[in-house]
Amino acid sequence: MENFQTKHPLLPRRSERAAVLALCRQRKLGEIILGSEKLQKSGDQTVLDAAYWVKGCSSLGHLRCAVLVAHGKHRPVSLLDIKEAKGAAAPSAAGSGMPRDDAERVVAGAKALSPNLGNRMVAARVMDKAVFVREIARQDMKIDLGRLGAEELCEIARYLGGVVGLAHGRQMGEHEWRSWTGELSGVRKRKPDAPSWLWTCVTELPSIHDKSYLEHCRQFALEHH
Repeated sequence: MENFQTKHPLLPRRSERAAVLALCRQRKLGEIILGSEKLQKSGDQTVLDAAYWVKGCSSLGHLRCAVLVAHGKHRPVSLLDIKEAKGAAAPSAAGSGMPRDDAERVVAGAKALSPNLGNRMVAARVMDKAVFVREIARQDMKIDLGRLGAEELCEIARYLGGVVGLAHGRQMGEHEWRSWTGELSGVRKRKPDAPSWLWTCVTELPSIHDKSYLEHCRQFALEHH
């Protein structure tokens, strides 16, 4: 049945429900999710449920919805993320041809930086607000570290450590890189644990981030209530 749960406290406005329903019926959205051939075979799209999606600081005070959409007779289900596009924080370069619509700008940027993600996004409007829509795929979900074994965790740590190491290495000259590598190699031979200064920097960073995020939320709440 194509509806929202009207008794749900997160969806109080009929106008917003109607706007989201209309958006989910758009053919260009179905083509992005299923492809034009699959869309023709699947038939009509049916909205199963939707709600405001309470996320992190980038969505505070802005429209964001999660929508479950079923496709046709066999009813494969897609989870859509509808997010309001905010204005650019930095000016665009002269002659860059940047789209004026904020949602189109976000989609254009995603296509340029990460085509695998950008090509699965659509710019649209909901209640006269610029939004971009994407289907949440399996590869977009965050890793649940609690469900991984020790061997898998070591492989992930080795890979991510390599990414960070290469990024830092590109910022160093050859002399600095060799000095840095020699210092870390020497420490590992004497003691397999990470250097105390490195461990302290890594462990303090999450606490600094969490504190700053909570302070941001507090200030936002004070300004809007």
